[in-house]
Amino acid sequence: MDRISALGLLTGILAIVGGQILEGGHVGSLSQPTAMLIVVGGTLGAVMLQSPYATFMRGMRMAKWVWYPPVVNYQQLIQQISNWSQVSRREGLLALDAVVQSLKDDFARKGLQLLVDGAEPERLREVLEVEISTYEQEMKLSARIWEAAGGYSPTIGILGAVMGLIHVMENLSDPSKLGAGIAVAFVATIYGVGLANLVYLPMANKLKTHISRLIVQREMIVDGLVGIANGDNPRIIESRLRGYLF
Repeated sequence: MDRISALGLLTGILAIVGGQILEGGHVGSLSQPTAMLIVVGGTLGAVMLQSPYATFMRGMRMAKWVWYPPVVNYQQLIQQISNWSQVSRREGLLALDAVVQSLKDDFARKGLQLLVDGAEPERLREVLEVEISTYEQEMKLSARIWEAAGGYSPTIGILGAVMGLIHVMENLSDPSKLGAGIAVAFVATIYGVGLANLVYLPMANKLKTHISRLIVQREMIVDGLVGIANGDNPRIIESRLRGYLF
């Protein structure tokens, strides 16, 4: 689990609740199911309206990356590519055919298969870079549904505030209903702004960071396979791949 994500969210919530308590307010006054329904439901609807189904569903599934990020082991990848290079140098490219089927990563398997099939280095790079570009575009579009949620949420919160004030105006003759209406109005704004800046936008940026790591992983695979196709020395390939580390 990504502890810093959990710690960051907890710190933000505690800061807001703590501020409410220090100001003499009650924590219960921040709990308004009606306001939460308006903000979360309205934001969800807006994001669904703007997104294709596949993009929306992929973005929702990617949310777990905030807590359980995809595993990217650059050192292991460098060692793996170095081993491929050594096998190719000793036994030829066809010897890598036995390795292809054992790979779990579809991208690496496709690239290694192209290498075994005798693709020219430049053609190999061209094919794989097109796939990387498409993959990056699809993943970033999916991550942007959370960025979009961060844009819609404050506005939906204001909409909830206006609805609460309308409820207040309709019940001016009944003072017992004024407090609830005003509470919904202001808490809806808090939910809208709070969810946008504490949850949705940070999630979008965290997902983009993980996507960048996955793209670097794929670029390393391409660089390594092209090096093998060119017949580069395994040590040179390994040294070049280590330049990706940061």
